[in-house]
Amino acid sequence: MNKLQYLKIIFTLFILFPVIHSCTKNKSKETYVKPNIIYILADDLGYGDLSVYGQTHFQTPNLDKMAAEGMLFTQHYAGSTVCAPSRSTLLTGMHTGHGYVRFNGDYQMRPDPQDITVARYLKSAGYKTAMIGKSSTGCLTEPGQPNAKGFDHFFGYLGHGQAHAYFPKYLHRNSQQIDFPENGGSKTWTGETYSPDLILDEALTFIKDQKDTSFFLFYASCLPHAQMYVPEEFKKDYVGKFPEQPFSGQHYGTTSDPNATTAGMITRLDWEVGKIMAHLKKLGLDKNTVVMFSSDNGPHKEGGRVPDFFNSSGGFRGIKRDLYEGGIRMPFIVRWPGVIKPGSKSDHISAFWDVLPTLTEIAGVDTPNNIDGISLLPTLKGEDLNQKKHEYLYWEFYEGGGKQAVRKENWKAVKLDARQNLSAPLELYDLSKDPQEQKNIASKNPDIVKEMEEIMRSARFESEVIPFFNTKGIK
Repeated sequence: MNKLQYLKIIFTLFILFPVIHSCTKNKSKETYVKPNIIYILADDLGYGDLSVYGQTHFQTPNLDKMAAEGMLFTQHYAGSTVCAPSRSTLLTGMHTGHGYVRFNGDYQMRPDPQDITVARYLKSAGYKTAMIGKSSTGCLTEPGQPNAKGFDHFFGYLGHGQAHAYFPKYLHRNSQQIDFPENGGSKTWTGETYSPDLILDEALTFIKDQKDTSFFLFYASCLPHAQMYVPEEFKKDYVGKFPEQPFSGQHYGTTSDPNATTAGMITRLDWEVGKIMAHLKKLGLDKNTVVMFSSDNGPHKEGGRVPDFFNSSGGFRGIKRDLYEGGIRMPFIVRWPGVIKPGSKSDHISAFWDVLPTLTEIAGVDTPNNIDGISLLPTLKGEDLNQKKHEYLYWEFYEGGGKQAVRKENWKAVKLDARQNLSAPLELYDLSKDPQEQKNIASKNPDIVKEMEEIMRSARFESEVIPFFNTKGIK
């Protein structure tokens, strides 16, 4: 190579270096851009309350579209059959046999490093984190407590009892109390400021403000939980369409048309999902945002709601406070453009405690070893052969005499009166043949019953707050 050729090569590299450097930098940036994550949690929405899951009395077009563009799960389970413990399993990756928050009550998660939430792990991966709606780190949380559990930003209700009223006397933004003197709270159930409007606006603002970092938004809606109320614009199409039994009660207010209101509340929830999705698209964020949607437990019957009329449990037995399928099997939809095949469906058996390891793997942060969850990322990617499966799923529930349940493959075991009676009989169902849990076949399968009994003993340890087994009441 002569001197002239050498100089030509040097000159060419000098000219191209900025382009090469820019391409390399952009490729590196694209490789390490972590997707945004939005988890939308409905309150007391049943498996059958969405039209994509079979609802025929009204439509949920935005959630139907989300399913058409993503993946719909058919065998996904809540963490419990009531609010606080269900949400705790979601945030900590621990089922109710191992977690700290196992029942509704006036207590909250313990300080870090105990009860580490998914928000804390994502925050360590550089995510900006927010919980907006209903506090899910306990049933009655102190001001600032969600922030202490890994959420950079919080707005909404700190108490689940307070969240029964859609016209609250106050809400909290982080530690600051925001008063609404024009609202009556649970005394009059009326007012001028409708909390879902504020909660949605706060969420949209949070999303818009995240320009330079990936974010995790836990959007904990109060809909369609009682109080049975929704603005007229969302229920007007249903008024007079259904038979009605007016409800009058002190705790959840008064409703003259609970069926129309139920349809309107779920219509409103679907509308909110549409607003969030449109906002992401407008900001150019929808292609790099994972959006998940589910509900914390089965449909309630309080406040005048009639879940049977709408087939809200999707044909399954039970509602909220039951460990039968209707109380814990949930709708679960995930949309992730470029990763999830549009219109896909999965019958993989999963539960709320799988969310934490799924999100940590998506975020590229180490997943803790001492949890009950298993990442669903292979399923989301369509790599079913690489998807690890649970040996079993376990639940325990304190109310109604105490209940336990186990799902192992197609077998489902349920035990009632479990706290009071150690010798309470175990019910056994084959969900592949009897998904409605109508035929108890325990007497015909003693070996399976014995196995399920052993799981109910070994899958748990006693709660530090209140022991599950009430020895004073054991028969």
